[in-house]
Amino acid sequence: MSFQLTSEQEMIRLMARDFARRELEPFAGQWDREKRFPADAVGKMGGLGLMGMMIPAEYGGAGAGAVSYSLALQEIAYACASTAVTMSVTNLSSDPILQFGTGEQKSRYLTPLARGEMLGAFAVTEPEAGSDPGSMTTRAEERGDHYRVNGSKLFITNGSRADVVILITRTGSDKANRGLSAFLLTRETPGFTVGRSEEKMGLCASDTVELLFDDCRIPRENLLGKEGSGFKIAMVALDSGRIGIASQSLGIARACLDESIGYAKARRQFGRSIASFQAIQWMIADTAAEIEAAAWLTLAAADRKDQGLPFTKEASMAKLFASEMANRAAYRAVQVHGGYGYMKEYKVERLYRDARVTSIYEGTSEVQRIVIAREVMQE
Repeated sequence: MSFQLTSEQEMIRLMARDFARRELEPFAGQWDREKRFPADAVGKMGGLGLMGMMIPAEYGGAGAGAVSYSLALQEIAYACASTAVTMSVTNLSSDPILQFGTGEQKSRYLTPLARGEMLGAFAVTEPEAGSDPGSMTTRAEERGDHYRVNGSKLFITNGSRADVVILITRTGSDKANRGLSAFLLTRETPGFTVGRSEEKMGLCASDTVELLFDDCRIPRENLLGKEGSGFKIAMVALDSGRIGIASQSLGIARACLDESIGYAKARRQFGRSIASFQAIQWMIADTAAEIEAAAWLTLAAADRKDQGLPFTKEASMAKLFASEMANRAAYRAVQVHGGYGYMKEYKVERLYRDARVTSIYEGTSEVQRIVIAREVMQE
């Protein structure tokens, strides 16, 4: 099996790399320390088409496909993982609208999302409903021409910045997944407010907040898909989202590798560069090999999505392996740096913190194993 990038895919990767190294990497450490959302940089990404890469050209998007999206996201994550997750979630938010939205919903939201004029958020998680969406208690009750929503959502990326939020909430009496529906709402929706901002270990320049709904009034025409199809919509979106997190993980891991090589060549102990020590070489070799394996898994999942083939299993495999690989790569990078790796002046300290969440959000590693096992046994 071979995988050869097209000239367009290679061009997109190089464009994203040039932008990331010039506009993100020099400032990423400062944004992290100050917990500052890089609004100007995100706006520039919108102008380059990076915020709506899989949106068709008819709606103002790049129509570049999942492989190109993965390649670009890897480059953004290499420079700033916080900015990468902002890009990932906005792209993730557009996918359900594209697949399940009405013509009016598509024309209203997809074009500004593609241009970066809007940011998106995806609201599923609740205080008592993380890996188990069937435990969701936030509820929307039909009231004629609108729905009234009460409840809250937790750990929502882009939550205070988003212009459009895809909300998954309970509508029916069925307490399992079949009773969930999806809605589109904007920040001006009556009864919708942003709660506290989370203090996080990593991704500190990314916006993560609580969302609150107090008799929130959502017009009936903002129902996304059919009532009761919310779980299906969420799962379809998360399949694409897992390609995004695998890509983010790859970017972080490649940064860890490059930082390790650069430091190992420069650092001298016992009269020679530590890059000459077998212990250091083995850590670098393990990270390089695992990055290559994760890249194949990720691009294979993205390629299946581009072909219109089922990719649930492949996306979960890529997300599982790449996220755990990124955590190992970050651990080794800090280890190569020794005591300096524990200091905030070195990039690997930030990479270590940023990597940790990749095996948790958009489906923990444990959930990915459940999905993979189910898919394999059904085959």
